[in-house]
Amino acid sequence: MWIVAPVGMVTATALLGCSTGAGPVNSARVANTRAGTVGGQGEVTKVAERLRLTMDRLRFQDVLDMAPPESAQARSLANPVDKEARKPRDLARLFSAAADPKPIVQQPQIDATVIELDRKGRPVSSGTVLMSPKYQHGIVVPVDRNLSTEDVRWRQWDDAGWYANKGQGTVDVVPGRENAPVDHMLAYPASVLKLMVNFGVLRLVDQGVIKLDQVYDYKPTEISSLCGEASSKTVRQYMDASLTYSSNAASCALVKLLHDHKAVDPLNQTFQDLGLRTLQLKDTNPVNGGHWGNAVTMSSLDTAKLLTLINGVPGRAWTAPNGKPVTSAVLSAASRRVFQGLLKQQGFNDMLSSTNWCGGNYPAPGLPNAAPSRWVGADGTVTVDGNKFGRDVRPCNKKAEVSFAHKTGWVNNTASEAGIVKALPGKGGRSYIVAVFSNLGTQYTDARRPASQPGAYPFSYTEKFAQLGRIVDTYEKRRVASQP
Repeated sequence: MWIVAPVGMVTATALLGCSTGAGPVNSARVANTRAGTVGGQGEVTKVAERLRLTMDRLRFQDVLDMAPPESAQARSLANPVDKEARKPRDLARLFSAAADPKPIVQQPQIDATVIELDRKGRPVSSGTVLMSPKYQHGIVVPVDRNLSTEDVRWRQWDDAGWYANKGQGTVDVVPGRENAPVDHMLAYPASVLKLMVNFGVLRLVDQGVIKLDQVYDYKPTEISSLCGEASSKTVRQYMDASLTYSSNAASCALVKLLHDHKAVDPLNQTFQDLGLRTLQLKDTNPVNGGHWGNAVTMSSLDTAKLLTLINGVPGRAWTAPNGKPVTSAVLSAASRRVFQGLLKQQGFNDMLSSTNWCGGNYPAPGLPNAAPSRWVGADGTVTVDGNKFGRDVRPCNKKAEVSFAHKTGWVNNTASEAGIVKALPGKGGRSYIVAVFSNLGTQYTDARRPASQPGAYPFSYTEKFAQLGRIVDTYEKRRVASQP
């Protein structure tokens, strides 16, 4: 089983399946599953239960809050719309002036999924775990053969409601789930929402409505701090900026492009038709592409399923609610290659992966991927869109075992990442999708985080996410090695 050693000291021996002494699984912590669970024949899958155990033992509740609810700092971070308008340096200044951090007031919200793939990219097993004040030790979500569930009442994120209602939301995301046995408020997805945006843009490319190399003149009639002023670039350039260094301005341009072609509502309907019912790009502003608020929703399961399609599945991936087969042809092979290529160039390797912080005592090692060379300077350190990391990543790049085509996201109360993991040649052969959404954003820290770090870019997340990434990958490596 996956187990967790003290922070910063996760050992390979522990990861590779030594007994934890945990005893039998507490059935009260695990949702009842139905016949047809992928890879489990009606039982909780191995990957699901080991994910839950790992999340429980990582003790995410031990983080410190740099903006506890009674502080003026907390009020200064409240922003129901345009939630990503603050820049990394703004947050660094805010938190450097913060009072002594306090323990988090309750169990954090975490929504995590791993979909295991075979060598052809087909799902063979999956695990989704939810954690919240209601499910303090985590609860496994039962899924059927279509990697779908009717057993969760998904609620929209509510910044104040997380405190007031003990993590239970009030606005339903999917109708008709009032009697579902599991109730979970989805964390705001932050910049992982750009997966939905770029998927919608590539759908327009495939339909012949736009071309990747045509110039789009972004002319907002309202200027926002999130989106910035007018610009003129090719669609491909906007996509590169949106996905590889998470440019909000470029992403606003792409959202406005979707609105210009009246493609937002059809995009949301496409997600519904594919059975990805929690993926909703709602209430954005058509005049500038901004207004990114809590009506924008994503679950880890549906996000992982979307990435499964982007990765490419031969034949039917699953059956949609309308009975039709869902295949990777939802995007052309050319568009999938573009999408994957951009995700592999992601500059921010600092959540499930911590490669940008290679070699130090903090944060803990994460997924063993390499930082893309486009961001690595002559001294081996990473600079992404002016944000300087201060560690030489070349040693970690040399030891890399996987490629990671991914997208990160953060605001003060969001930490999110989702991506496609594939072993490099000769490095174990594993292939899987991982997606994690949480409210443990930039306002939360670890007790052992140094007071200062090299470079200008602050470490944005608790290192427990990096530990989670490393543990998942080590388990997946062993899973493949054990196969005949």
